[in-house]
Order: sequence, then C-alpha cells, then structure tokens
Amino acid sequence: MAEPLRTIAVLVANPALSSILSMTLAGAPSLRVRPFETELALTAYLQLAPVDLVVADFDSLPARADRLAARLRADSAIPRTVQIVALASELTADMRAAARQSGIDEIIMKPMSPRYLVERVLSRLRRTATVPPERRRRLQRRDWSAFGDNIVPLFRPAPEARP
Repeated sequence: MAEPLRTIAVLVANPALSSILSMTLAGAPSLRVRPFETELALTAYLQLAPVDLVVADFDSLPARADRLAARLRADSAIPRTVQIVALASELTADMRAAARQSGIDEIIMKPMSPRYLVERVLSRLRRTATVPPERRRRLQRRDWSAFGDNIVPLFRPAPEARP
C-alpha cells in the first residue's frame, strides 16, 4: 500500500539551503515539497492549502523558527495539526525554551545530512496525528444575538475548530 502524498513547506535561512533541502525531500515519493522565500508567502499558502509539516530555521533573520512557529500557532486559519521542524546551528537553553513555548515539534542540529532530514520528516509524518493539549484551544464563537437576527458572520472558523 502506497503512503499518502504529504505536503512539506520549507522556509530556511538561505536560498541555497532551501534548494538542497527541497530537492532532497522531493526525492521521497510520498512528499510534495513547497519552498518559500518569505514568511508572508508561507503564511498565505498555509491559509489556502493543507500542509502537513513546516521546516523552519533558527538562523533565518526575517523568519526565525520560534517566532514563525508562534505566529503560525496563533493564526486561527492554520490547522493546529501542522507539525513544525526547526533547524539550528546551535541550541541554547533560551532557544530550547522558546521552541517549546512556540510549539515547535522537533529541532534538528545543523550541519546535518539532507537524507537525515528526510528520515526525520518521514518519521514525524508516520506518527499518529495527535494534537497536544496546549494546541487544542478551540476558537471562541462570538455571541451575535445582541445585534438581532440580521447579523451573519462572514468568516467561519477553521473546520477543526467547529463543534
């Protein structure tokens, strides 16, 4: 039985690394890889299309992994089930705490073999899609009854947030 096709988003420190990682990940038949150059492009894509895992980088100045993860986790339009793998050339206690607090699922130390990244990504995707309790926050529905019957919310919450 063939594995389902999974989508991976890549936003790392520089275009050369992005290209190498994207090409190596795309070598796995079950992965569809989408490289991004900016956080804005990544976020827009995540709001429109399903992504299973994001590869981010602590060394990226415009989109540092912990800050990116925190913004993605706070965005109600992005499913909480998206996993985030961060790359880091060094790991301090502060970075470890920031990663834990922002919702990063795994940190891989650089330099690493691109094949090792593929192995880790495939391993993470094989895990059951359990969402940790801290990510199970449901969106609070607004009570529009005070405005009468003629108020219709235009934007609906994400499917996983509906009761």
